[in-house]
Amino acid sequence: QVQVVESGGGLVQPGGFLKLSCAASGSISSIYAMGWYRQAPGKQRELVARITSTGSTNYADSVTGRFTISGDNVKNTVYLQMNSLKPEDTAVYYCNYRPATMTYGYWGQGTQVTVSS
Repeated sequence: QVQVVESGGGLVQPGGFLKLSCAASGSISSIYAMGWYRQAPGKQRELVARITSTGSTNYADSVTGRFTISGDNVKNTVYLQMNSLKPEDTAVYYCNYRPATMTYGYWGQGTQVTVSS
């Protein structure tokens, strides 16, 4: 079993920044992908950014150039640095850990990010 725990959400003004952290623990595979997803009220959950155990990354078009995902394989932790935040970035952000052998992986409980003046 794997546990996924996010932290770092909060309230920030437009143009501000936040850094989210996600730690996976338990039966960790050496080959995996970890990603940040978000879900705004009334909308479907969407991929924000993802990183693999080999360091490959991909981003949603809406956050490219503003958000950066990074990982620490020793700590099984990924980070999401969010800069130039916009009100439309407001959502619950969820972390997903997916071993190569699984289709859906494990989800964290989510952390609220609110961008408002």
